Amino acid sequence: MKPTPILDGISRPEDVAQLSHDECRLLADELRDVIVERVSKNGGHLASSLGVVDLTIALLSKFAPPHDQIVWDVGHQAYAYKLLTGRKDRFDTLRQYGGVAGFPKQSESVYDVFGVGHSSTSVSAALGLLRAKKLQGDDGHVIAVIGDGAMTGGMAFEGLNDTGHFKENLTVILNDNQMSIDKNVGGLSRALANLRSTQGYIKAKSKVERFLLAIPLIGRPIARFLRMVKTWFRLLIRRNTPPVIFEDLGFQYFGPFDGHNIALLKKKLEISKTINGPVLIHIVTQKGKGYPFAEENPSIYHGVSPFDREKGVQPSTAPTFTSTFSDSIVRVGKANEKVVAICAAMMTSTGLKAFRQNLKLRFFDVGIAEEHAVTMAAGMATNGFVPVVALYSTFAQRAYDQMLHDVCLQNLHVVLALDRAGIVGADGMTHQGIYDISMMLSMPNVTLLSPCDFAELDRMLEWAVEEGTGLVAVRYPRGGQSEVLGSIPAKAGIGPRIIRDGSPDASGSEHHGSVAIVALGVMCEQAIQSAEKLAEKGISCRVIDARCCKPLDITAWRQVLDGVSSIVTIEDGVAHAGFGNYLLSELRKAGGFPCVAHAEVLGVSDQPLVAGKREQLLEIEGMDATSVAAAVERVITSI
Repeated sequence: MKPTPILDGISRPEDVAQLSHDECRLLADELRDVIVERVSKNGGHLASSLGVVDLTIALLSKFAPPHDQIVWDVGHQAYAYKLLTGRKDRFDTLRQYGGVAGFPKQSESVYDVFGVGHSSTSVSAALGLLRAKKLQGDDGHVIAVIGDGAMTGGMAFEGLNDTGHFKENLTVILNDNQMSIDKNVGGLSRALANLRSTQGYIKAKSKVERFLLAIPLIGRPIARFLRMVKTWFRLLIRRNTPPVIFEDLGFQYFGPFDGHNIALLKKKLEISKTINGPVLIHIVTQKGKGYPFAEENPSIYHGVSPFDREKGVQPSTAPTFTSTFSDSIVRVGKANEKVVAICAAMMTSTGLKAFRQNLKLRFFDVGIAEEHAVTMAAGMATNGFVPVVALYSTFAQRAYDQMLHDVCLQNLHVVLALDRAGIVGADGMTHQGIYDISMMLSMPNVTLLSPCDFAELDRMLEWAVEEGTGLVAVRYPRGGQSEVLGSIPAKAGIGPRIIRDGSPDASGSEHHGSVAIVALGVMCEQAIQSAEKLAEKGISCRVIDARCCKPLDITAWRQVLDGVSSIVTIEDGVAHAGFGNYLLSELRKAGGFPCVAHAEVLGVSDQPLVAGKREQLLEIEGMDATSVAAAVERVITSI
């Protein structure tokens, strides 16, 4: 990594305002170098953060946080902001347990005024901050930085509409990089493209103005005259040209401007501070700016695992749950012409790129609008199609109301593919997929499936499409399958199955109270490993793969729990409102299950789950193989 003399001299954000223009440009280079170096080692969101380095410098040059409050949407573009607001000495801990979070986090710094992990929330949050300031007599400014992809979310328009209607003094900066994760879609994207098409004219105009202003005596008056002519001309043709949507919403609109021209950005930000009413500044940036690999392939460098900085991210051919879903949905879609696939601006990340390539007319990317995706799917299901909606588990939470009202209460057949379910690790508390089980258990007409390996995912998706009814959700994790689980023999159906019996084995272990571990999804890996640890102590333990979280086939459960007098359940979701407690409740109601009197439920505790390696978080939450084995020993002694 190169030396960073300018960055080293910044101990607080106010120091940025003291830098000269040349120092600001050097600082931008230093920040990009530090961000690339750290993300290549820790992983993280690279392309977006590189794109807003210049904007961050300009913001801190003209505003004074925390008195002035900046809300980032979405928060993964705030790495430069963190470096300039007192966290450069800890930046090597980015996305590590106990380290600097990958997103703004209120408990981490007074400069992180609002935690942001999901998209399209900044305008609403910033408006709330501004109104609270007004009530308190605080004259500080509030700025929302929102990406063009986030603008496709309906919540952004709700915030813009409210702000514009009441003429609040809010500054919104539209960071337009023509992308969310995949390339943007929709009417707004086309509108912004039309506005960007004038950028060549804007650059030419700026050059002419600079030339004129350099001419002694007559240059400045000529420049003023040309600006007046341009204004008259715009007024003359306004009635025959499409309006700028933001002006119609009540904002004073400026742009589009070059988002990498720090001097220009400073001028526009200074002007925005003097305007009475809402202002929207439209800047055009390049995702991945300053790192050639990311500039050429911004989608690949949106969120990355650690990589070799000199070689860039190397494509992996190792199969994952996402790639398995990708292959399966293409196969199922080709076999059933009623299958359609829907995503929310994450075609590549959710594995739907191959479906689009093979069945383009039946693929729909709705932008960052999970609510719309689910209700649209309900409409398509009403007219006889089988929609498969692919979302990250954590983003599916945004469509809770739509799943309940529009799908479940009408008992419509919609398939929900929940990627990144469970503990995801370094992205931290806003991205952990640990709440989907609790959410689904509360809804009627839901089938919730959780495969432990690739083969089960493939079978479950086909079952969900061909045999399922109502809302069928299939939750699966990020990454690959465990070698322990990849060798488990297949079994038809979706009911519980025994994947390791509890009889004495060749090592001489004995049956102790007929104990069983009931595991959901990939937690079967920890269950099998704990059973092996127990066998070394002479304790034989049955392992049951639950497969279907809801509804429960009580007859099948009587078979797999026959002779069992104590159980431990384990799931990668919130324990107190999750599968284990639901299972025990249903078994009690059914009667005839002595194991419910000697049971322990393992899962995530009732508190935010911070960033860290998955294995590390499993141990902290008491869900690793050693902890599961200890829980089994506890229930045995309780008999």
